[in-house]
Amino acid sequence: MSGNRGGDVEQCDYIHVHEDIVAQVNQNMPDEEILYDLAELFKIFGDSTRIKILYVLFESEMCVCDIANLLGMTQSAISHQLRALKQSKLVKYRREGKTVFYSLADTHVRTILDQGMEHVAE
Repeated sequence: MSGNRGGDVEQCDYIHVHEDIVAQVNQNMPDEEILYDLAELFKIFGDSTRIKILYVLFESEMCVCDIANLLGMTQSAISHQLRALKQSKLVKYRREGKTVFYSLADTHVRTILDQGMEHVAE
């Protein structure tokens, strides 16, 4: 048994730091706040119910009742997830009389879903 408890992880001795590469990457790194916001956005995609709702809305604008019926869930559960999706600016809504219809906020959401599915299918 080897003494390497970390598996096949390469150790960096900092003997030869590639300062030019480190400086260039550091210059191009987004601010910490932006990276935090990006991580929060991706957390929203970490829930399969929210992904299902986004795919439903990818196909058609729908009201809470129809989404709940389609997914076999309660309206309350769907409303709860839609609230998170609205706060993350992934869905928008419009009111028609007493009915509220939801749709994807913009083409960026479609692109994220398309690229995610493409990656999963590889």
